[in-house]
Amino acid sequence: MAKNIVRGFNEEAYPPIPTRATKFWRRSIMKQIIMFFVLNLRIMRIIVGGHS
Repeated sequence: MAKNIVRGFNEEAYPPIPTRATKFWRRSIMKQIIMFFVLNLRIMRIIVGGHS
């Protein structure tokens, strides 16, 4: 009878670790505010375009 061999995951199985710059931009309040308004403008374009 064959034994089950337990092996660890390969390095490729884990997600990449974010760099310092990536962490900075993810936490940046100014970028989040800008992206909030950009997203709202995109949504408004879709809504207004559908009602014309």
